[in-house]
Amino acid sequence: MSVKIGNIQNKFIVHSQNKDAFIEKNDKTLYERIGQKYEGFRGHDLIAGYEFTSDWNTWEVHPKGDEIVLLLSGKITFVLRLPDGEESITLDEPGSYIIVPKGIWHTAKINVKSKLLFITPGEGTQNKEEPE
Repeated sequence: MSVKIGNIQNKFIVHSQNKDAFIEKNDKTLYERIGQKYEGFRGHDLIAGYEFTSDWNTWEVHPKGDEIVLLLSGKITFVLRLPDGEESITLDEPGSYIIVPKGIWHTAKINVKSKLLFITPGEGTQNKEEPE
């Protein structure tokens, strides 16, 4: 057993279905690499930190589980496509979070530079410019 340390801005954590934690460098091959290394990401979660200065240019959905997004700093508005229409939810206090239900398409509008922590069930994640 060894203690692992890192910085969530550049080294993400893959939490396996056995609840083991693996560190993965955040680079342009990350998503391809974790898909191959962790069996299509089946039963795994990605714990990641991102800083945003502009709106997301795509929508995403996570069909295998709820995504948890925690605001570390800034202000961000999530737009969710719910069965009965769109809903916007703004996080503006550090420590506030949103739990995006599995199967719900979502995107984000950045009000000011913002840092977020994501706990994402990665299996089957899809990204599109505009959801159907």
